[in-house]
Amino acid sequence: MSTDRTRPAGRRDQSGPRPTPGGPRSVPPQRSRRLQPHRPQRPHQWFAERLLAVLSGQRPVHWMLGHTIGEAYDQLAELAPSTPLRATHGSRPVLRHCRGAQPATGVVEAFASIAAGDRVRAMAFRLEQGADQRWRCAAVELGGERLTAGAPGCR
Repeated sequence: MSTDRTRPAGRRDQSGPRPTPGGPRSVPPQRSRRLQPHRPQRPHQWFAERLLAVLSGQRPVHWMLGHTIGEAYDQLAELAPSTPLRATHGSRPVLRHCRGAQPATGVVEAFASIAAGDRVRAMAFRLEQGADQRWRCAAVELGGERLTAGAPGCR
């Protein structure tokens, strides 16, 4: 039995492992993905993703039940079948940017840009925080037009 521990047992050739340039640590160690703690999404970012999924036809409108107040759910129920943010030329719409401002306590007014292929759309919405500390959508605008049931250009 051979005392050379660099080659597998049963191997008869005399060549061993080849030295690598720079020594044994020539490949930099991979960094951990956990360098920064996970930060939860802000309410307007979370809501923008959900609204995009409904208005692009990826999710049914009842997915928003409980996340809207006032006429916002009725507006979404009328608009969802027309899928105003549907995919164009085979490109699935994605949320590019989403920013929010807090004009008053318990209110967030947000805007988002949505890209589908070479087309970019703007979306704005208002969130209000209820007594139970949950955020709910109170109004939605898409590309400068307020999304109201029966309004021209919404179908």
